[in-house]
Amino acid sequence: MLSAHTVGDIRAAEEALAATLPDGELMQRAARGLADGLGLIPAGDVVLCLIGPGNNGGDALYAATHLLDRGVRVDLCLLDGAKVHAAGLSAATSAGAQVVVAPTGQRWCLDAVFGIGARPGLSGKAAEWADWIDEHRPYVVAVDVPSGVDVDGATLPGAYVRADSTVTFGTHKAALLADPAARAAGPVSLVDIGLIPHLPAPSIEAIEATDGHLLDAVLPGETSHKYARGVLGIAAGSEQYAGAAHLCVAGAQAGLAGMIRFVGSQALSQRVVDRAPEVVAGRGRVQAWVVGPGSGDDAESQLSMALEDGVPVVVDASALQHAPATFDVPALLTPHAGELATMLDTTREAVEGDPLGHATAAAERWNATVLLKGRRTLIAQAGAPTRVNRSGSSWLGTAGAGDVLAGFAGSLLAAGLDPRDAGSIAAYLHGVASVRANPDGPVVATDVAYELPATVAAFVQGSLA
Repeated sequence: MLSAHTVGDIRAAEEALAATLPDGELMQRAARGLADGLGLIPAGDVVLCLIGPGNNGGDALYAATHLLDRGVRVDLCLLDGAKVHAAGLSAATSAGAQVVVAPTGQRWCLDAVFGIGARPGLSGKAAEWADWIDEHRPYVVAVDVPSGVDVDGATLPGAYVRADSTVTFGTHKAALLADPAARAAGPVSLVDIGLIPHLPAPSIEAIEATDGHLLDAVLPGETSHKYARGVLGIAAGSEQYAGAAHLCVAGAQAGLAGMIRFVGSQALSQRVVDRAPEVVAGRGRVQAWVVGPGSGDDAESQLSMALEDGVPVVVDASALQHAPATFDVPALLTPHAGELATMLDTTREAVEGDPLGHATAAAERWNATVLLKGRRTLIAQAGAPTRVNRSGSSWLGTAGAGDVLAGFAGSLLAAGLDPRDAGSIAAYLHGVASVRANPDGPVVATDVAYELPATVAAFVQGSLA
């Protein structure tokens, strides 16, 4: 599993590691890794290095010496000559780098203005450089993080550098994984500088293709039967949104539960069973509930019914409006930004500007796990690292996809996963399934549901690409 750490934890780990190394070795490791990550710059081309104060600029200056050895020409723009890393500047200029007054027409740019220790938002000359980048759009590689982003909060409170890619050191940072800051980073490559043994538990995690073992405890065994695998209750759909019931059921059938019970009007129940004859209509004993996808005026009563059973529950869509003051059962709430804004009495813009902060606040407020849907879906639970989902594509923004996700997550919940694992695994596999269904173009929610069983199997077998 990919992990990210806070600035404070990284600084402490760097100090602990540096104490075991010769002076300067930690910076040299970062510089060599950075130079290796810049192999796309061909010999003979010019790279403009925007150099700020401190170690971030020092990393880039020493990396410049390796680039010069490969025949890459290097121009240096210094934010403040009095505060530049002196030894690094001497090494770079001695190797052939030239100091220039301002950016001109360089096609390649290395953003080493500020690292993880700076306050977010750029001003003065640094902001002018960010404007130059936006206007001329050289290919920009950020050193550790794009300058100006809020490293721990993953927000963009002021001017910042929009990078095409980022080379980061030791561990990931929240700003490289969670939006909106992650949009400024581009694809991220991680340089191992030996930091991992000195780091504590992460603040952020992201499931990867190699994490199929997370399902091991709830996979059916040789003696499993439908009840042992878990029964999921679904209260979804309405006369207006009948399709939501079908899609939620389809998502649930793609998961691990052994049986699905559907509760709804007689007419809707009949339609669901006609399309999915494995479904049982009517209440009965269940191990988890999904409530809300496409529901109508009965969403409040449906949620009350589900909570009476005292089992884990997925709360989606219209049912979110009727959440109790706090949940007494394991709960997975699945809002999008607009829905979470309503729950927290704020605006969609505020949530989208700080999704990590709002998801965390909601998890604490309702004593629940919050799955905040978006380009980088977040799964937040108090007292545990927040998980960020990096799978899927923009094509997944399609009607009914959330209904499939809710049903699929509910199925994992009924099978025995806790809400955090159920939500994060569901989000990850849901995204992967959408890409597998059509790697290069549109998908509909039904395509995602149909692709999920094979995606689950590949995840468990460790064969996801």
